Amino acid sequence: MSEQDIKVPDLGGADEVEIIEITASVGDSVGEEDPILTVESDKATVELPSPVAGTITAITVKVGDKVREGDVVGRLDAAAGAPEATPSDAVSEPEPEVAEPAAEASAPAPAPAAGGSREEVVKVPPLDGFADVPVIEINVSEGDTVQVDDPLVTVESDKATMEIPSPFAGKIGKLLVAVDDRISEGDALVEMTVSEAGEAPVAASAEPAPAAPPASPAPAPTAQVSAAAPAQDSSVPAAAAAAAGARVHAGPAVRKVARELGADLTRVKGSGPRGRILKEDVQAYIKQQLQMSQSGDGVSGGAGIPGIKLPDFSQFGEIERQSMSRIHIATAKNMQRSWLNVPHVTQFDDADITEMEAFRKSLKAEGDKRGVKMTPLPFMLKACARALADMPQFNVSLDLDKQEIIRKRYIHIGVAVDTPAGLVVPVIRDVDQKGLWELAREVIELAEKARDKKLKPAEMQGACFTITSLGGIGGTAFTPIVNAPEVAILGISKASMKPVWDGAAFQPRLMLPLSLSYDHRAVNGADGARFTNRLCELLGDIRQLLL
Repeated sequence: MSEQDIKVPDLGGADEVEIIEITASVGDSVGEEDPILTVESDKATVELPSPVAGTITAITVKVGDKVREGDVVGRLDAAAGAPEATPSDAVSEPEPEVAEPAAEASAPAPAPAAGGSREEVVKVPPLDGFADVPVIEINVSEGDTVQVDDPLVTVESDKATMEIPSPFAGKIGKLLVAVDDRISEGDALVEMTVSEAGEAPVAASAEPAPAAPPASPAPAPTAQVSAAAPAQDSSVPAAAAAAAGARVHAGPAVRKVARELGADLTRVKGSGPRGRILKEDVQAYIKQQLQMSQSGDGVSGGAGIPGIKLPDFSQFGEIERQSMSRIHIATAKNMQRSWLNVPHVTQFDDADITEMEAFRKSLKAEGDKRGVKMTPLPFMLKACARALADMPQFNVSLDLDKQEIIRKRYIHIGVAVDTPAGLVVPVIRDVDQKGLWELAREVIELAEKARDKKLKPAEMQGACFTITSLGGIGGTAFTPIVNAPEVAILGISKASMKPVWDGAAFQPRLMLPLSLSYDHRAVNGADGARFTNRLCELLGDIRQLLL
């Protein structure tokens, strides 16, 4: 005897559900995915299927009980159902041949030929107000034997995925629809041969029946709630679900998980019966894609995003391949990781730096004495440090695993430096506690170290915020990528003289374009605008830095 627990599978997001019907009894023989009981959530009525074929040995719940995912609702002897099919049938896996002996061996299911038979056309029942819905899966094949309520096809509306069950027990003659066909109430689905003896199950199906349906290994009906299948279950090659244009075998709960994780189910290999996609398959696929994204390997961009397949460029002309530097590789990975994970918003503004530039140029003689050149960057560092102190919501990181905001009591700012080997970001610590000349000297020293490849790892860690400047090159604006786990980055473009209205006349003013990108999970749009406004105030009147 191989007895195992029957557990509540994934409920597609429902927390606690109520049992409204028990459709199997102790001693009943059930097929894989035959309904054991029916539960009802706030949004839907769902049948909970048997994970394997076997004989029910215990039912541990009753109507009215409330259950959750993972709760034990009964037990079954999996071995008891196995001898019904011969070993040769189990190995060769021809579904029609396996289905017919199993149906004959099950006492509750009368054979179709006993009392005569007739031809029936199964039509689409009422679809709860839906019409012209696409067929996304055909659950049976011509020649299959089905029982009452076995799923024939699966359709998908704008709001739900629904199975259309068989109203008769019998044998499928001809399929009248195909995947992607659109159907409405009353349309013909299949032609089937129904035995006269099959009338009883049809009549019984109109009302809730406590007895379990007979064993019926119908070809992989889409379960309302997918349960993980054991490893010994027969299945078709996993690649079947991922083949181009192939239909997707997945239940509503699995489709919900896929939508939440952004997984393309046509690319997921199913490990369930006949290639059915399980929740574990989707999770494994996402994990694999994320690993590929982080390692830079594979053809996927991560998180289910299709990769870019490169053509053979040599067919167009002469090419040369060159290895990427380690800095380039690290930068590419970090930028991709940040772009995929951070919802970016960029705020643009212009700061009037006319007076600041005049003051900076007046410091040239002092700089010559000190041996330090005063550039605009120390002013930007001080202004950003003050803005970060005034608006601490920009000086944070998000710990989504713990659902916490990490607030930093220090102000370290990274400065992007362009080097022949690639982009590096040395970090200037405690910017708020340093003067302009000290910052000017440190900026020069770190930039030289960066270009000479002498930066230590510790000198590139711990930043709360980053400044990246293209002012020495040109441009009016750009959208810098947030250097996660920081939540904001300031881009600086080239300053230019512009006419600015002073209330009486246009005056020539030196305007500096600012581009602030921020993580919208941590910073809202209003605060983004306030931050750039504060920067403009500080840069427009640097005396405020002394207050």
